[in-house]
Amino acid sequence: MSIPIKKKLEEEIQALEYELNHELPNELKRARALGDLSENAEYIMAKQRQDYVSARLGQLQRRLAGLSMINFNNIPKDRIGFGTRVVLYDLDRDTEVEYKLVMSEEADAANGLISTTSPIGRGLIGKKQGDTVTIRTPNGPREFEVRSMQTIHDEQQLGIGG
Repeated sequence: MSIPIKKKLEEEIQALEYELNHELPNELKRARALGDLSENAEYIMAKQRQDYVSARLGQLQRRLAGLSMINFNNIPKDRIGFGTRVVLYDLDRDTEVEYKLVMSEEADAANGLISTTSPIGRGLIGKKQGDTVTIRTPNGPREFEVRSMQTIHDEQQLGIGG
C-alpha cells in the first residue's frame, strides 16, 4: 500500500476518534444543560454529528484494514495493475495521455492519477504494452493503445516513489 494514503487514513481516523471521544461529549453535555432536548438544535446537531463521525470512523477503519491486506506479490510484474504508470495513445483524439493507477482515495484525474475502480482503470487492468483497449466512458467508448508502462515493481527497483 502506498505510504501517503495509509498515513492520510490514519490521521483522519485519529482526528475523528478525538472528536468522537472528547469534543462531541462536551458539546452534548453543554447542549443538555440548555434544557428541553426535543427542541434543542445544538443537541440535535451534536447527535447527528456523533452519528456521522461514528459511521465515517467505522468506514475508514475497515478501509485501512482492507488496504493492509494488499499483497504486492499478487500485483503483476508484466501487465498493468495497481501502481502502474502507463502512457496511452488515444486513437480517437490522436494524443498521448499518461496515467498512474492508484487507490480511489488517491485519485485525481486532473493530475493523471486514476483509480483502479474507474472505467479507464478497470479497462486497463491486465493489459500489456502494445495492447489496444476500448474503454466505455460516460461520453461513449474510447480506444487506446498502450504505448509504455512501468509497474509498481519497476518503480521500487528504480527507487521511484509516488
